[in-house]
Amino acid sequence: MKLSRPTGWEDINLNEIDLVDPALYGTGDPHLLWHALRERNPVHWQQVRPGLGFWSTTKYDHVCRVLRDYQCFTSQNGTLLNLLGKKDPASGQQLPATDPPRHTKMRSPIQRALNSKIIEAHREQIRDEVSRIFSGVGDGEVVDFAELTGEVPMAVTGTLMGLDRDDWPKLTHLTNQAIAPDDPEYIQPEGGQATLERAHRELFASFEDSLTSRTGGHQGDLIDLLRTMELEDGRRLRPGEIVSNCYSLLLGANVTTPHVPNAAIIELMDNDAYADWAAHPELMLSGLEEALRWSSPASHFMRYAKCDVQFGDVTVRTGDAVVAWIGSADRDSEVFPDPYRFDVRRKPNRNIAFGIGPHYCVGHGVARVSLQVFFEEMFAEFEGFEVAGEPEHLHSNFIAGFKHLPLVARRRSRAPVMTAAAPGQPAAGQSRAISSSRACGADM
Repeated sequence: MKLSRPTGWEDINLNEIDLVDPALYGTGDPHLLWHALRERNPVHWQQVRPGLGFWSTTKYDHVCRVLRDYQCFTSQNGTLLNLLGKKDPASGQQLPATDPPRHTKMRSPIQRALNSKIIEAHREQIRDEVSRIFSGVGDGEVVDFAELTGEVPMAVTGTLMGLDRDDWPKLTHLTNQAIAPDDPEYIQPEGGQATLERAHRELFASFEDSLTSRTGGHQGDLIDLLRTMELEDGRRLRPGEIVSNCYSLLLGANVTTPHVPNAAIIELMDNDAYADWAAHPELMLSGLEEALRWSSPASHFMRYAKCDVQFGDVTVRTGDAVVAWIGSADRDSEVFPDPYRFDVRRKPNRNIAFGIGPHYCVGHGVARVSLQVFFEEMFAEFEGFEVAGEPEHLHSNFIAGFKHLPLVARRRSRAPVMTAAAPGQPAAGQSRAISSSRACGADM
């Protein structure tokens, strides 16, 4: 669905809104419902069944408060709606399901391993992977852009984690099943819950195999880091905790990063916006932040109130579940003027696509570099894309994304445009020329 300023939100019966239903995100318009809630009832109670419900926060400031304030809102009782009313088996063991100060101790070594210097050292490796993916797309060819972008995060994260390249396609499919188990394309005959459990089992088994195969020595990747890191009590992570955090890191990369260019390309195909951005490399970073705001791939995160909390005239009671809708916060007109316009020149841009607070996405640096390289290479290789069929959205209340996006690719017939690069790095197009000459001689 192409976003435009919602109409008809005044007539929506708020008591009939069901933000849990995965089908809403596949065939409906959650932005229309979020808009109605922001305008009419920004802290809204949804009763799921007798004795079970949750508060929805849809305004930017409220969402930020829920995600920032770990003293009032805990992550350890479940962070996604599929765990509403259930015990989270990852509580206290997995980064997203752990509160400070333990969370801080677990996060620090991973954050150090993903610092900007290390990420920059992988920039050209990421560029090579993106170039490899684009190399198979011919001029005038119909390509499923969503499948194309779906290869990028695994190529990056799979390399950083030291995962076998032969396993990348399977792991990508399993992570999609894990975040969209009710999607008609991924659901198994036994139902959505069984699909989710099966995806978890297979993903965890794959990580266990990778872990047990490491007998002595160090490969210097993220799995090695998890094997050797020490917690606040001086002990190392148990095998189950390592596997759980591998799952979290891979899930964060595979189910968020690809949907940013997917959402952006639909807007870029209108009104010569693609050519405009491609011709202005100085807009790369501001355009990237706008693509993040526009897509907000992680739609929500859930917390539980540890004490009574007041939002205006609404009191959230101790023990209540509270859902922070990131996709709604990033359309709040009080923070983003003209929020339904895709504007690569938008400044300031305080989007929270990677979250905010202690659970700010630990892999945000890798994701930003990967996305920047993707857009640079895309602008260098292609003069544009045209719609070749209807896009298909994921049926998922967690990830706002596409599973299919058929486009016609138009390759450039002239020299590639020169795009912005990080300080000290060659620009896109220039990097490929250098490579040729040498050849001749996600926690929230």
